[in-house]
Amino acid sequence: MLTADDPNPVRVLREHGASDLFLTADHAGRAIPKALGDLGVPEVERARHIGWDIGIGGVTERLSELLDATAVLQTYSRLVIDCNRDPSWPSATPEISEHTPIPGNVGLTPAQRQARVDAIFTPYHDRIRALLDARLGRRTVVVAMHSFTPRFKGESRAMHVGVLFYKKTKLAEIMLDLLRREGDLVVGENAPYAITENSDYSIPTHGQRRGLEHVEIEIRQDLIETEDGQAAWAERFARLLTQADAALRA
Repeated sequence: MLTADDPNPVRVLREHGASDLFLTADHAGRAIPKALGDLGVPEVERARHIGWDIGIGGVTERLSELLDATAVLQTYSRLVIDCNRDPSWPSATPEISEHTPIPGNVGLTPAQRQARVDAIFTPYHDRIRALLDARLGRRTVVVAMHSFTPRFKGESRAMHVGVLFYKKTKLAEIMLDLLRREGDLVVGENAPYAITENSDYSIPTHGQRRGLEHVEIEIRQDLIETEDGQAAWAERFARLLTQADAALRA
């Protein structure tokens, strides 16, 4: 499916970073393979939260630099294949996202679905697996970076940031406490989403099943849609994750 003119589905930053923290960003990009055109979705819709996690790529890039942490970012739009969903789930290639039809995802054959998996999903998760395998014997803490829309299906979300987990980890408890102590944040606990093995792929696969300490962070998109916002939140999380990591070691 991908040609030489299409971007690589995976970006790895600081492969040999010194930090024990390991960052992922499943929805960092919004590219679409040239072979798929625009999926029949107008640009104004593809640029919304249905197409990617607005701002999280910039936050993750800066956070990787500040922490000297390895980061793995996915390049393609979640409308092509959602890399935080099992490929067998209908939500991996949605025919409707929020209220927006995705014509290019209607009536896909098994071969067409598999082509997207082979081109994008598998290389991304294989790279994460390989990097984590290379760290066997080394302490590793997985932090999945995401962002959420301030308004979904007509409902406003007042929280600024969410801490998500499948089964509550020590890291999740520490991050919830640290964020609440900031004093200027409305913090969600397993909100605006909750991680389950039927709704998420990355944290259950690369964190929970490996027995690694892990957490998923969700930042509201209007707070990180600008470079200044991305820098500010990266600095905040560099400070808080450093404190959390120290507490985990204690």
